[in-house]
Amino acid sequence: MTTKKTKNKKKSSESNKIKDLKKEIQKLEQDLKEKEDKLIRSYAEFQNYQKRMQKELKYKEDELKLKYLSELIDHKELLDKAYKDKNPKSGLKLLIKNISNFLEKEGIKSIDCIGKKFDHNFHHAVTTIEKDDYEDDIIIEEVKKGYKINEKLLRPAHVIVSKNKNNIKNKE
Repeated sequence: MTTKKTKNKKKSSESNKIKDLKKEIQKLEQDLKEKEDKLIRSYAEFQNYQKRMQKELKYKEDELKLKYLSELIDHKELLDKAYKDKNPKSGLKLLIKNISNFLEKEGIKSIDCIGKKFDHNFHHAVTTIEKDDYEDDIIIEEVKKGYKINEKLLRPAHVIVSKNKNNIKNKE
């Protein structure tokens, strides 16, 4: 008889373990579904965020484009007036002044370079010329103006740089 009771207790114990394991499995499946749902929602929110940011970026680009195109139209109209004017010089002076004001307003400044030492960060040497009355690497002529925008290089100045004839002879 004891063996029957022991067997029944074992079966009952195993049955309880199986029930507990099934409950645990159901709980884990439920947790998994909740986490999967959260992940799907997070992914959808992220995609919506990306779309909003793309729209906002496109809007800002369009606004910037409108701003600069509007300025360009103003300058074109001044050019048209100067072209039609009997004395175009005054119209051209006004146009140059307007463009200079616009560039200044945008933080764009020209690079001062004649008579200064060549700096590859701001200058592009077009050629060198041998000169007795200049030290090596001094800018003697500006071929094309260089510009900075808020201290960042926009376009390097294209320059002609000196090479002292005496230094060249001494090296030889």
